[in-house]
Amino acid sequence: MNINAIYVLWLRDVKRFFRAKSRIIGIMLMPVFFLLGLGLGLGSLVHLSTGGSYLDFVVPGIIGMSLLFTSISSGTAVLWDRQFGFLKEILVTPNSRASIVIGRIFGGATTALLQSLIVVIVSVLVGFSISLTAITALSIVFMALIAATFIGLGLTLGSLLNDFQGFQLVTGFFTFPLFFLSNSIFPISVLPQWVRFITYFNPLTYGIDGIRATLLGTGVFPIWIDLLAMVVSTAIMVGLAVIAFNRTDVG
Repeated sequence: MNINAIYVLWLRDVKRFFRAKSRIIGIMLMPVFFLLGLGLGLGSLVHLSTGGSYLDFVVPGIIGMSLLFTSISSGTAVLWDRQFGFLKEILVTPNSRASIVIGRIFGGATTALLQSLIVVIVSVLVGFSISLTAITALSIVFMALIAATFIGLGLTLGSLLNDFQGFQLVTGFFTFPLFFLSNSIFPISVLPQWVRFITYFNPLTYGIDGIRATLLGTGVFPIWIDLLAMVVSTAIMVGLAVIAFNRTDVG
């Protein structure tokens, strides 16, 4: 591992994030629309059997959605870097491919976390109530693990695909099933049995449940199960990203 290479790639992503004001606004529009449409609009019609407001229930799901869409789309950076020759320049350096992957994941996770914190602030302004406890700060860990998991997936796809249209089609195939086949907008208890079975294999389910447990104290699974599932999924996705980068041609 080359710490300096990791830092440089992290810093590059963070600087690109703050310099692209239109990108920040564009990425934030979808979560805000979902928050207003689901949390405030649909929330007045939905009554949870478990009690509590639907707004409080759906906000962690929208945070997870923001992390999912932002993180998996980070693979487009690989396509841009390949097109403009930057990818070749960093791959021919003495730095290990693992250092390059970790640097990109740190940078992407940092920007994804910043966007998620903005969603949390907006949610609080429209009525989301956070239950402050000793484990509330652990929500940042779950957000970071969700981001790292799906950035790893995005980097893997970006390393294997060569065109933007193909990348968008393939990522769309992953993002929407991952989002809807989770506990993001519906409680697991109300889902059909076969759908519930699928959600148990979706890492986003455990990430969102961990955010709910840390922010609201209403998680379905024990928090250690959520944390273990996210750590395992992150390790798998980062490992796949490293393997994909190792097979990337520098020519």
